[in-house]
Amino acid sequence: MTISIGIEPPRQADVEALLAAGTVFAHSLYPVENTFLLSTDELERPGVDVYVARDENGKACGMAALVPLDLDAAAELKRLFVHTEARGRGVAGRLLDRIEADAASHGIRSLALETGTLQHTAMALYRGRGYEQIELFGPYIGEELSVCFAKSL
Repeated sequence: MTISIGIEPPRQADVEALLAAGTVFAHSLYPVENTFLLSTDELERPGVDVYVARDENGKACGMAALVPLDLDAAAELKRLFVHTEARGRGVAGRLLDRIEADAASHGIRSLALETGTLQHTAMALYRGRGYEQIELFGPYIGEELSVCFAKSL
């Protein structure tokens, strides 16, 4: 599968379809009040970069966002989602490669993220790429269904 990854605006039909599919997936696992999903409006905030993976036909098949944190030289990975049809083809890894490289080139020294306790495949992906489990941070403190990871770049 040939994949291209670029920073794109989130307010596009195919990107919003990925966001909607990611929301449906999250809500199939967790109560709505235990999900921390950024909306299209939040993804359009200054400083937020939305990365979109497209297949050889130009179809959006995965996405993730890089959100600056208030901490010095740190950012959070949000909304990593790969369409069901594209899973198992390295799309998530390619997104992480690009985001990590871009973040490091912009002086970001640490990436943090939150995922859910039921998302074993995601946790295995992060661990396999050098992310280490950390204490819950920010809005995730006290959330029994959340687990956080971080990686030094």
